[in-house]
Amino acid sequence: MTHDHDLVLRPTAAQAEAALNPPPGRTGGDLVVETLAALGATTVFGLPGQHALGVFDALRRSDLRYIGLRVENNAGFAADAYGRITGEAAPLLLSTGPGALTSLAALQEAAAASAPVLAVSSQIPAAGLGGGRHGYLHELPDQSSSFRGVVKSVHTVRTQSQIPSAIEAAWKSALTAPHGPVWVEIPQDVLLAQTSIPVVTGGDAFPEELPPRPELTAVAAHLLSSAARPAIIAGGGVVRADASGKLRQLAEALQAPVVTTPGGKGAFPWKHPLSLQSWIEDRHTTDFLEDADVLLVVGSGLGELSSNYHTFKPRGRVIQVEADLGKLESNHPALGIHADARLALQALLETVSERADATAPERVREVLAKVAARIAAQELTLEQEVLASVRAALPAASPSFWDMTILAYWAWSAFDAKGPNRLHSAQGAGGLGYAFPAALGAAVADPTHPVLAVSGDGGALYSIAELATARQYDLNVTWLIVDDGGYGILREYMTDAFGSATGTELASPDFVGLAEAFGVPAVRTSPAALADDLVKSLATPGPSVVVLPVVLRMFAATHPGD
Repeated sequence: MTHDHDLVLRPTAAQAEAALNPPPGRTGGDLVVETLAALGATTVFGLPGQHALGVFDALRRSDLRYIGLRVENNAGFAADAYGRITGEAAPLLLSTGPGALTSLAALQEAAAASAPVLAVSSQIPAAGLGGGRHGYLHELPDQSSSFRGVVKSVHTVRTQSQIPSAIEAAWKSALTAPHGPVWVEIPQDVLLAQTSIPVVTGGDAFPEELPPRPELTAVAAHLLSSAARPAIIAGGGVVRADASGKLRQLAEALQAPVVTTPGGKGAFPWKHPLSLQSWIEDRHTTDFLEDADVLLVVGSGLGELSSNYHTFKPRGRVIQVEADLGKLESNHPALGIHADARLALQALLETVSERADATAPERVREVLAKVAARIAAQELTLEQEVLASVRAALPAASPSFWDMTILAYWAWSAFDAKGPNRLHSAQGAGGLGYAFPAALGAAVADPTHPVLAVSGDGGALYSIAELATARQYDLNVTWLIVDDGGYGILREYMTDAFGSATGTELASPDFVGLAEAFGVPAVRTSPAALADDLVKSLATPGPSVVVLPVVLRMFAATHPGD
């Protein structure tokens, strides 16, 4: 009798012939690029470095497309966006020591946002490993320990025969829910040495599924079906799991209002009768959610932003669906369901009973009206007009990438993403410099739509070197730089807290002239001309820069009259 586990994949005649007669001149670096290609990768990001040259030389002999950025952290942001847009693991090629460490902030953002990035770094020669100090350039006593607290998994290679399996295991880890960045490191001499190992032709690293426990979804379905005032918070896990359609079906079956977190932007239709939109940083919305007798939280850890800075105190029963086990019930007691959002929503759809509730849309309208009235009372017309101009200019199918700037904080709450996986920001880890390099990665992933990046002048200076990358690869990205002469949101925070700000004022360059020096067309605009200038820039193929000199203010989440 034959069991499934007795079956093995036999090589085809062509594979056997290729294995017995590998082409000459291959190295460990070839094993890296061959494995990536066999797993389905088509594009890699990164920067070369002395210890990693074996991988970069092997790229010449492969069909992989290489996109080289100017700073490793920016290369990480580009890979992050490529992974978000495609749903594939985005390879990031790095060198040892300073090159590797410079990517850490980008990998932290990928981890916080569950973006699949496969970082492959070189190491010093294998003889120097083990914690001693041998004086190699770029040497760290234990390089991988710098990444263990950031990435999902670390995979170390010490021989060429380990390369295909290590990369395949990392690929599988990156794409198993929750998605995230992974780390592979390979010594310089292993990458450079000639190899007699056959060409890597097979690689099917299917990610493991994470289904919910049926007894938990049965309880959750009962609670939701019998609730008087159910509500739903939809986070980034819904977007990563491509589960927005199932979310809508469940919300309609339960007549449950839905609010999306900053990471979950676009997971629920903005103008749906049950849509509370994204006003999660608003006291009226927080009050509404606290009043729910059963609250379903899908794909969110209810962290700082999605709990309105930890002011949210639910009074009803909470059901939390989360793929990251460490986030389950980490902030609020709940019926915790450790599962992929898509599989959990499907299980709930199959077990809930439909609810009839004609009052739900009216209650949603009342909350949104209160929010609108509160914003109107703060006399923030300029800010709303600027955001509306961006929305009017950006094609509905185009993705946008936002830095940690005041306009992005507005966008988290007030911007209609027009669909899932279209608005992305650095709200996961909160580092500066995300928007422009991430937009470049998105343009590589899908060149059929123009991409918008939005930065403040402070964040723009983190990634200004990537104008060279945008021009070199002729990427279809328009970069809106809101120049307020400093770190605007920090200026507000410090002024509110201490009465004055320190260290927030910046001497800015002539961004228009600087962009033009890179060969990138640029224009200085005004709030009145912004929409037209953005439309023109987005419609023109290739990179462009639009500079808006303006000081914007942040809205307050509460109002004295509330």
